[in-house]
Amino acid sequence: MILYDKWALVVGAGKSGTAAAALLLRQGRKVLLYDGNKGLDEGELKKRIIEECRTLDRKETELGLVPGELNGQEARMEQALAVTLGQFPADTSQIVQVILSPGVPADLPEIAALKEDGIPIWGEVEFAYSVCKGRIAAVTGTNGKTTTTALAGEIMKDYYSSVFVVGNIGIPFTSTAPLTREDTVTVAEISSFQLETVHDFHPEVSAILNITPDHLNRHHTMENYIAAKENITKNQNEKDACVLNYEDETLREFGKRLACKVIWFSGAGEIPEGLWLDGNAIFLRQGSHKEKVCGISELNLLGRHNYENVMAAVAIGLEMGVPMESIRRTLRRFQAVEHRIEFVAERNGVAYYNDSKGTNPDAAIKGIQAMTRPTWLIGGGYDKGSDYEEWIQSFDGKVRELVLIGQTKEKIKEAAQRCGFDAVHLCDTLEEAVSYCRQHAKEGEAVLLSPACASWGMFKNYEERGRIFKELVRQN
Repeated sequence: MILYDKWALVVGAGKSGTAAAALLLRQGRKVLLYDGNKGLDEGELKKRIIEECRTLDRKETELGLVPGELNGQEARMEQALAVTLGQFPADTSQIVQVILSPGVPADLPEIAALKEDGIPIWGEVEFAYSVCKGRIAAVTGTNGKTTTTALAGEIMKDYYSSVFVVGNIGIPFTSTAPLTREDTVTVAEISSFQLETVHDFHPEVSAILNITPDHLNRHHTMENYIAAKENITKNQNEKDACVLNYEDETLREFGKRLACKVIWFSGAGEIPEGLWLDGNAIFLRQGSHKEKVCGISELNLLGRHNYENVMAAVAIGLEMGVPMESIRRTLRRFQAVEHRIEFVAERNGVAYYNDSKGTNPDAAIKGIQAMTRPTWLIGGGYDKGSDYEEWIQSFDGKVRELVLIGQTKEKIKEAAQRCGFDAVHLCDTLEEAVSYCRQHAKEGEAVLLSPACASWGMFKNYEERGRIFKELVRQN
């Protein structure tokens, strides 16, 4: 039972945290927002949260869900909202619930102490799920989540009237959950961080695209990371479905243990049941029925990894009741998402691609595999504890020179030398790296930003890194 005269603690003042705080306030709750960054502006945070309350109220009214609820309530909300920055609250005796933002580790000592005291620890996704109506499809995996989620979302939008695409894709689930109806479809991109704190979260259709080493600085072991990903199926049953990559050995074994229906996809060739890539086309087999879904020439996406994303999105769409013809129409018009092997421009015969979302070695491998020209590769960034040798070994003669920036540049250079790759140049900034590539790349070649690392330390996030790269490329 939630005590409304007690405090809900929201940890993290990013988009997810402020959206969760706004939803709590609109439920009549008292909210304490905490963030470790003491440089944030308390007044601005409060204004942002109250404005999010207004936005939710306006959208609900526009959708005809409820009459406006804020009249006379803003003063109460302001009184019910407290912000503390830099130092974790010393007195937690009045806290009855904790909502964690995705970037906050669930094993922080302060959070662990609250959990030991019996305080419910929820993630923002779990909180949103407690409010959300309708049906949910959820996507996770080390790589490909955003493209698959965006495409699956478009497939739903082209067939259903009420659809929201949320989660790790950049839109907090809590910002849309109150706007859902019984006929709503929500497509959610869910990270391993968000899956650490699910309890009742129950998608009708889930998808795990792949599992390769990532975020080991957060999860500590590969076993913990895999367990977090597998949590997406935690509450699924025989009425539900899970989409899995047939070529991922971890997932192939995991599929044998699931109670729900499993739909397989493969980028390596024909499989007994599910979707697969065969030459230049994608096929589907369900029982004795086999059909061609589409040719890859009909798609506006590059690379086998993207064809795998397409297959996963098709499977999700079919399991959510979308007819194949509607799915095909969506596939033909869908464009690549921003920051994922995104064509930026051609300058003096050199093609520039933004793959800033390649934040780990496996994602960056997909980026270089998609290149069809000799490539100047810009990499490096924040160290998440990754190993880079497999990435360098995947260059396969395509990379003319590896241009490195960020915290990991020396570590990656050493890995390259161990692999016998010596064409490495170190730069201090992204601007310097782009300038160096512009001076040396020749007509018919490509420049690819695909860092294999997180952006932190140099940029707020991978989106900012990608936007700055595009601005630098487009400068005269």
